[in-house]
Amino acid sequence: MAQRNDRPAGNGRQNSAYRSGCHKLSNLRISDRVTTTNSAETFQQFVSAINNHDVQSLAALMTTDHVFVDSVGNRAHSATSMESGWRSYFATCPDYWIRTDYVMAEDDVVLAVGEAGGTIDGVSWRTPAAWKATIRDGKVMEWRVFADNKPVYEILAKRQQ
Repeated sequence: MAQRNDRPAGNGRQNSAYRSGCHKLSNLRISDRVTTTNSAETFQQFVSAINNHDVQSLAALMTTDHVFVDSVGNRAHSATSMESGWRSYFATCPDYWIRTDYVMAEDDVVLAVGEAGGTIDGVSWRTPAAWKATIRDGKVMEWRVFADNKPVYEILAKRQQ
């Protein structure tokens, strides 16, 4: 399974976007951390578990009442159902990855933008994406995806033909 680096290389400089709460995680130094770091760290652990296709870690990082919302608004409720959902998605897209380019964290909410991609039925795809995570007690209570799924839908439509 292909793995992507989910943290882009940073230049180590602190800029105004970083000071305002928007930062690349790779630029985050221990001395710069604020109260939102725990949420950002939980978010990063979740991203790493996705990129490693580690369903056991994903399940451990979800609250029991976890909610997953896809880019068209479909909802899946509970960590148990999402554990099954992640297994199924990784079977469909065995090299699925996400890359976060920028992450903003405030209190229990983390927002990120980047890209997602993978291969389905031998056809590679990638698309810009964004994610919103709500963190509670060090776990992901809600994971919401914003992405243009047209590339994936086009691949899946070929299955119907």
